[in-house]
Amino acid sequence: MKIAVVGGTGLIGSQVVSRLNEQGHEATPHALSTGVDVITGAGVDEALAGADVVVNLTNSPTFDEASPAFFQTSMDNLLEAARKAGVGHAVILSIVGVDQVPELDYYRAKVLQEDLLRAGRVPYSIVRATQFMEFMGAVMSWTSDDDTVRLPSTPIQPIAAADVAATVAEVAAGAPVGDIVNVGGPDVFTLDEVGRITLAAKGDPREVVVDESAGMFGVIKGDVLTAPSDARIAPTHYRDWLAS
Repeated sequence: MKIAVVGGTGLIGSQVVSRLNEQGHEATPHALSTGVDVITGAGVDEALAGADVVVNLTNSPTFDEASPAFFQTSMDNLLEAARKAGVGHAVILSIVGVDQVPELDYYRAKVLQEDLLRAGRVPYSIVRATQFMEFMGAVMSWTSDDDTVRLPSTPIQPIAAADVAATVAEVAAGAPVGDIVNVGGPDVFTLDEVGRITLAAKGDPREVVVDESAGMFGVIKGDVLTAPSDARIAPTHYRDWLAS
């Protein structure tokens, strides 16, 4: 199949493109660097021309109140281009539990993206993944200083980006599911536990202090960021990923 991967040069997108091409499909990466702008619409029609599938992996440049406008405009442009091009399957990547955290602007924006896809005319699939292992360092940096890292005890189920890309590629190459495909890592930790595991692996002597209000995940209560019972479970363990 001919598959247009918009946002195809990023962490997930580049791996999705590689996997699909290895499987014999014709996957093409599209991004600002290739002349495709999902906000202005420049290059979008050309990117989707002749495509059987479009995978949208673009992301808002901010996580704040500006993010809904990004997803509204980008989805409007992509879905209209997909409709005109006769694309038969649209895939987006979202977040496990995203509809259960209305306190976060970015999560509300991702729910909007999902809703726009469902309301469109293009058959679709939504892949929801748990938190990426690659983002744990950034999460820790938000609330750290020279001596301590403050983290809430929010349960999370970290997944490797390579495992996310494998799931997105598999879904993109299949028939539209018209629903959500959940995927998560094999282990559940509390976020402060992940902090201690990460610091120990890096030989970092700082102390992790439990602070239930620290950082973006401080507003999340319960286990909404862990994969539901019907989720696919990816193979890569966090400790193994750290050691690789």
